[in-house]
Amino acid sequence: MSAIMLGVKDVDRAKKFYVEGMGCTVEQDYPGFARCSLGEGSSDLAIYEWEAAAADAGVSPEGSGFRGTSFHCILDSREAVDEVMSKAVAAGATVVKEAVAAEWGGYDGYFSDPDGYLWKVATAS
Repeated sequence: MSAIMLGVKDVDRAKKFYVEGMGCTVEQDYPGFARCSLGEGSSDLAIYEWEAAAADAGVSPEGSGFRGTSFHCILDSREAVDEVMSKAVAAGATVVKEAVAAEWGGYDGYFSDPDGYLWKVATAS
């Protein structure tokens, strides 16, 4: 997969969250659209204006609630998980589930970005 696209209400707000807050690098920047690098070995993240993204796909822009998707950031340590969770909150995310020891033996938590997309931050250790 070369890119993951998120339909957002405010491209500038989303870009600020992902670039300034989460450390992504802008690869393309146009009115209503930006493409960011999530880092080596990851797909790019495309940020597209919500209504325009729906129109591009030929579907209605109406919809809310759980989108049936979450994005996962797997890290090497609990400290790294806590660091990413804190960084996300400082950038404007909302903690959905505090990072805690998981039943399966790891450590994980969830935050939602300013448009409500869920991100799981986890480690197996």
